[in-house]
Amino acid sequence: MSNTATAPLPPVQDDEIEHVALDEDYVLTASFVEKVVDASDAGDGLKLRSLLEDLHPADVADLMGFLTSEHRAVVVLWLPPDLLADTLPELDDGIREEVLERVPHLTLAEALQELDSDDAAAVVEDLEDDQREKVLAAMPEVDRAAIESSLGYEEDSAGRLMQREVMAAPQFWNVGDTIDHIRKQGEELPELFFDIYVVDPLNKPVGGVAISRLLRAPRVTPLTEIMDPVNEITVDQDQEEVAYIFEKYHLISAPVTDAAGRLVGQITVDDIVNVLQEENREDILRLAGVSDEDRGSNVAEIVRGRVPWLAINLATAVLGASVIGWFEATIQEIVALAILMPIVSAIGGNAGTQALTVTVRALATRELNSSNAPRTFWRELAVGLANGMVLAPLIGIATALWFRDEDWRIGLVIAAAMVLNLLVAATVGVLTPLTLSKLKFDPAVSSAVFVTATTDFFGFLIFLGLATIVLT
Repeated sequence: MSNTATAPLPPVQDDEIEHVALDEDYVLTASFVEKVVDASDAGDGLKLRSLLEDLHPADVADLMGFLTSEHRAVVVLWLPPDLLADTLPELDDGIREEVLERVPHLTLAEALQELDSDDAAAVVEDLEDDQREKVLAAMPEVDRAAIESSLGYEEDSAGRLMQREVMAAPQFWNVGDTIDHIRKQGEELPELFFDIYVVDPLNKPVGGVAISRLLRAPRVTPLTEIMDPVNEITVDQDQEEVAYIFEKYHLISAPVTDAAGRLVGQITVDDIVNVLQEENREDILRLAGVSDEDRGSNVAEIVRGRVPWLAINLATAVLGASVIGWFEATIQEIVALAILMPIVSAIGGNAGTQALTVTVRALATRELNSSNAPRTFWRELAVGLANGMVLAPLIGIATALWFRDEDWRIGLVIAAAMVLNLLVAATVGVLTPLTLSKLKFDPAVSSAVFVTATTDFFGFLIFLGLATIVLT
């Protein structure tokens, strides 16, 4: 693999190249992707460079998701270093690992120097050990130390999430001192910052000044007169806790402090948006019993993630089926019960999933805790009862008319079973995630399996049990 592929190239004169590659919904057009594929197949690096150079890094990352591994291997070689640097943090994890294997370590070291320390650390983290050593060795000592320091913190912690580039000012400065300092720093400043943190002689933050407020104040104004209190984040806080703080207090940025309370970095809102999206994505996948998959996942990885949960579902399905076996004689005597059983279990399962989803979401956003859990439980129970009172007459009358030649009381049985199973669904839909959360387990991981198994089990038990009592 040659490093010359990333060297500056003369512009291409090609009237057929579309530089407007997005449609009105900010989605890559199929025709543009086809042009990239054709240029890749032809090995036309000049055309690839011209196609890609005007794209936003997020769109380049999106494009990589539409391409095959073979096409990505060609495309990545023709990305300019600055565009490659901005694209790497945007890629899905699986695709990024694949792309990193294709990039020469010197090119990658050059690209990482363009990134903030948090983004650079996220990329380096995905490298194989031998490639990581080569890339870090090729970087300036300051950049290498910043990345190694970030990687020293726990995964999913504020220390790993923060960027070490931060703008701080001593508390004895005024507005003029600060503005002059900012102008002198130039490229040494963070690429993106919203606040200037005022620190004491021990480098502990005592307040923050928004850039907008700084620029409106007279030069002679002391920073201590216009600074506001700051919400400090400690390096060992979990990223979910950090996201909660940002969301609750409507923060744009926040200082990060070490164990001694010294300022060591900052977290900005763009990082938090990524955390929120990642956490929501994980919760949605886990509710369905699916592992963390993306467009770069292969068949083997997907199967390994899904089979365990399908096996658990198989076991719970057998449990539900065993209940049916207990009432084999009743079913043989009244065949209509076999037709109606799935209705009770299906409605119960859907109602349980509704209550479960609302509860898991409330736990994730901290809208639900021990103080209002009883109220939430009784509310969902009331909702389950109300739903039952609405649906039970409908299914009861329909069943009585359908099987009036056999026994109209079947309608009463299924109506009563419907109400009772909806109450069961509401109960397990709320209590299951609450119990798992209390036991320090992720309620999104296995709640759905327990809820479905419970509503199936009790749905069959209640319906067939009532039928046995009333009809035989």
